[in-house]
Amino acid sequence: MVSITEALELIHTHVKAVKTEILPIESALGRIIAEPIDARFDLPRFDNSAMDGYAVTLADAGQTIQSQPTIFAGDKSDIKVSQGHGVKIMTGAVMPEGAEAVIPVENTVETDEGIQLPETIKMGANIRKRGEDIAQGEPIITTGEPLTAYAITQLASQGITHVTVYQKPRVTIFATGHELRMHYEPIEAHQIYNSNAPMFIARTQELGCDAKFTGSTADTMESIKAHIHDALDSDLIITSGGVSVGDADFTKEAFAELGMEILFSKVNIKPGKPTTVGRIGKTWVVNLPGNPSAAAVNFEIFARSIINRLHGMNAPYIAPIMTTCANDKTIKPGKYSVLMGRFNGEAFEVLEKQGPGMVSPLKEADGLIITTPDVTHLQKGQPVRMIPLHHNLTAQKAVNLFTEV
Repeated sequence: MVSITEALELIHTHVKAVKTEILPIESALGRIIAEPIDARFDLPRFDNSAMDGYAVTLADAGQTIQSQPTIFAGDKSDIKVSQGHGVKIMTGAVMPEGAEAVIPVENTVETDEGIQLPETIKMGANIRKRGEDIAQGEPIITTGEPLTAYAITQLASQGITHVTVYQKPRVTIFATGHELRMHYEPIEAHQIYNSNAPMFIARTQELGCDAKFTGSTADTMESIKAHIHDALDSDLIITSGGVSVGDADFTKEAFAELGMEILFSKVNIKPGKPTTVGRIGKTWVVNLPGNPSAAAVNFEIFARSIINRLHGMNAPYIAPIMTTCANDKTIKPGKYSVLMGRFNGEAFEVLEKQGPGMVSPLKEADGLIITTPDVTHLQKGQPVRMIPLHHNLTAQKAVNLFTEV
């Protein structure tokens, strides 16, 4: 049995990013950059006006000047500024030769003699200098960065049309158990609906994966091995159920017969001790418990970390939010315990109703905390480290995930 920290270290040491592809920037939102990109040219590309106003010389402070024809953004103009002769200029227009500052229109007075300027003019006032935003050759996006809407803004400003990104991880999901039925099938009194598979299909898609479901298996070696074999073209296989010590739990044995190398099996965590991670060839495997809440919290800790790595993220480590506990909660000590709850932006409220086999807490919770084995009680106002569920908050280095005494 390994600790949570040891399990995560093994994941981050061994799991690598998948293949790359080239996409137009309009189709690459949320994808992870696989090759760094440097600026092709300065931005701004030329000195330009930051205001609508008058381009003038410092020598004209307090004077009345004559204004030449207006320069608009996008104009190519040969107009020059000299003492006593300024030029009206619009925001974004190229600064004319000889101009030392731009005086906003509202700071001038139009008279019969010309344009009256203020008594003080500061060198470079209201001029955006070439390259002050981005300098040519400067890194604008690095390997492992997610391509956000604002990163696309930078790329477009450089005339970059396509980027090399890591391919989306391909995930296959199936569930074991002859008692399971899909939600669209008739059900007998002794059977239950498979809620785990739809949950993991949706969750892996939320995390940017291409997910497919290959159905529920019977608790037989032949059925499980057939599902595994059909999924080996994926980057990751996620199963739930069949990893404990029941007589009909054949999942781990089936994976072993197909050559699965175990990275770790059994984790010091409650709930979810039987969680197993391994690999068959280039395909990673996560065997999760069958109980919905136990499966979900272990997915969020271990499967999510694997997915972050498969994406090629340069910040793949789960990062908690430091907050305080909103309510008192008694905890059975002795294990690393996962507690789900709600975060209101100020404090984390541990859900009163939660258990490994429950489904309802999963909808109510938007975060979880992991307490160390010596924690017996959480007090209102006590600092806690919350792992968000609705946002994949990450860090470049491993950080402490645990709520301690």
